[in-house]
Amino acid sequence: MIYTVTLNPSLDYMTRLDSLTLGVTNRAQSETIFPGGKGINVSRLLGNLDIDNTALGFLGGFTGQYLQQRLAHTHMKQAFTPIAGQTRINLKIKAAIETEINATGPAITDQEVTNFLDNFELLTQQDVVILSGSVPRSLNPAIYQQLLVKILAQGARFVIDTTGEQLQSALASHPLLVKPNRGELAQLYHVSLETQDDFIKWGRQLISDGAQYAIVSLAGDGALFFTADAQYFAKPVSGQVKNSAGAGDSMIAGFIGTWLSTKDDLESFKMAVASGTATTFSDDIATKQKILDIYQQVNIIPLDR
Repeated sequence: MIYTVTLNPSLDYMTRLDSLTLGVTNRAQSETIFPGGKGINVSRLLGNLDIDNTALGFLGGFTGQYLQQRLAHTHMKQAFTPIAGQTRINLKIKAAIETEINATGPAITDQEVTNFLDNFELLTQQDVVILSGSVPRSLNPAIYQQLLVKILAQGARFVIDTTGEQLQSALASHPLLVKPNRGELAQLYHVSLETQDDFIKWGRQLISDGAQYAIVSLAGDGALFFTADAQYFAKPVSGQVKNSAGAGDSMIAGFIGTWLSTKDDLESFKMAVASGTATTFSDDIATKQKILDIYQQVNIIPLDR
């Protein structure tokens, strides 16, 4: 089973307008509400690919109830921990300049954390846990490290998609996959990244520091993929960018969902690129058909070490 962890889920309220002017009343052209949270995005795309998975995290209040209704899917089991607080609402403004206002999230009690951690006693060696996204302000920042102890004690594997010290400390536990973007990679190693050689050098450092596989997403410039003994570049696919949110999460879902069934590194990377690109070209998380269409256009080039 693939488990996804979203510690700070959200409802993402997206509004579109031609331009945003501060200090006056603006009239939206359209509004849409999407389920939000990086792990939830991973679960949704896995479900779209007909891959069974279980979503873990904290949900509460009427927003949490609505989120559960929106996440109903044949291939996605919900095992969220109920909390007394309200699941947050994030505001996404799509105008000439894209603007986001992300809420901090609810307070979570010690008992609610204990209830959540009980889920990890049921893991087996066949399971993969995907840890994604921010930590609510009310939780101990070291909660990812707590989760890793439990995951590794059960012999399960893990993927981690976070930043800074949390990512750095997790590398020593040999994550199956890490996927920083260019800014996150620069932040992780406190370096300036200008050329492809820079990205290759520090992408390889992710492997040296413990990751089994690493994808460095370069947005419209493609993506790099690193294994223990090889490295590859995926050329960008041309298309109309509609939605950057969830693209990185889609890459993780495409990779892990494929790798668990095939153990084929390059096939998994190709599906990761197709999934991330398809979401970028969609209004929401990509459909299976959209991913398969993009897959035919993905071009991967081996790079010399």
